[in-house]
Amino acid sequence: MRLSLKNNDLGPAADEKQQGNPLFPVFLKLNHLHTVLIGGGNVGLEKLTAILANSSDAKVTVIAQAFLPEIHILAAQYRGVIVKQKTFAATDLDDANIVVAATNDTELNTYIRDSAHERRLLVNVADKPDLCDFYLGSIVQKGDLKIAISTNGKSPTVAKRLKEVLNEALPAEIDTTLQQMSQLRNSLKGDFADKVKTLNEITAVLVGEKGIKNKSVSQ
Repeated sequence: MRLSLKNNDLGPAADEKQQGNPLFPVFLKLNHLHTVLIGGGNVGLEKLTAILANSSDAKVTVIAQAFLPEIHILAAQYRGVIVKQKTFAATDLDDANIVVAATNDTELNTYIRDSAHERRLLVNVADKPDLCDFYLGSIVQKGDLKIAISTNGKSPTVAKRLKEVLNEALPAEIDTTLQQMSQLRNSLKGDFADKVKTLNEITAVLVGEKGIKNKSVSQ
């Protein structure tokens, strides 16, 4: 049976122009995917550093005719990084899952984007929001807690400032709370509704007046 959508299938909101940021946030397991990064200069180094900072086991192939020494250093430190000194060819994307174009050549970046789309791959083109299928946002991390910030490509600088604010506002103890909650969730008995009710009651302290700085979750 085919699923078809009529104009009114999504309700009144479907008739209104979407306001604000339409991006759908996802968190990718880059250790299970193959990322191909084209560019060995400052922008390529920035993208590679961001990827590895968030996923140290990421599988990344970096392709460029020349590389900054720092990229070779990262390749030596992270076993998932492979460096190929060569001219980019569309066939370099044949076994890719994710593509990042980070060269200073506009025509080459466009060619990379087109080659990725021919293979139905998602691509990020550095500093070209209109050419991107996805963005690499600013990241706040406290242990297992990870928050991605997006301005829909409007202002990476604002995203970086918000990152600074959140890094300062969120206490390091939040990760201890997460570990305790994980243990508690695994130990709960009863049906799904009972578990959700219990967890909701316990996590209510996170939005209390004193917050998680002065309260902890115990089993």
